[in-house]
Amino acid sequence: MNYENEVMEEVVKWKKQLLRRSSFFERTAKKAQVKINGYIPEKVHGIVTESIKKMVEATLVGSNLIIFNKDVANLTFKEREQLVKESMKYFQKIAAVEGAGTGAGGIFLGMADFPLLLSIKMKFLFETASIYGFDTKEYEERLFLLHVFQLAFSSEGYREELLETIENWDECKDELKEVDWRAFQQEYRDHIDLVKMLQLMPGIGAVVGGVANFKLLQHLGEYAMNSYRLRMLQKV
Repeated sequence: MNYENEVMEEVVKWKKQLLRRSSFFERTAKKAQVKINGYIPEKVHGIVTESIKKMVEATLVGSNLIIFNKDVANLTFKEREQLVKESMKYFQKIAAVEGAGTGAGGIFLGMADFPLLLSIKMKFLFETASIYGFDTKEYEERLFLLHVFQLAFSSEGYREELLETIENWDECKDELKEVDWRAFQQEYRDHIDLVKMLQLMPGIGAVVGGVANFKLLQHLGEYAMNSYRLRMLQKV
């Protein structure tokens, strides 16, 4: 079996896992979060949405200035994937150190973890896109990158729609002009709220922060690899 066929099998398994029904705990937690969000005034939702939008846009600009200096033009698909895995391990270590440091610093440094971790995730996605051979200077590639991010941190109700868009990117990209920032921020916050609350607790914040950030980067890496695999395999 050649490498592309092995990857295809892995992608099929990933998609099946992705589209499975959420567990009882996940559904219960999501219902609770939706209920809590319903009590939050619309004005506050608007402020949070705009804040995260600006934060992500600033991160996108900053991340795009980072030049991935390895020549990947002549690499095989397998060699590219090895580089992505190495990159993921590197960013996992950075995220873990950052999470442990801010977690140990109590509530104020713990709150600072949110934008710092977001920046690390975006830098990892930019590097991943570059390794696979996609030019992140193009708007459509940055938009794809954000859809990958959304897919990684979305709930059951959004996964199928996002996956379909990613699978059919060449057909969908011209119709997509903007990100649904309200859904983006709410899904992302709901996904990591519990972990980040634990990170603020004295005594265990450092441990929780380090482990959580390490796992969150691993989770994002899995989704990023398989999303870009879908595009790469269409070229084979």
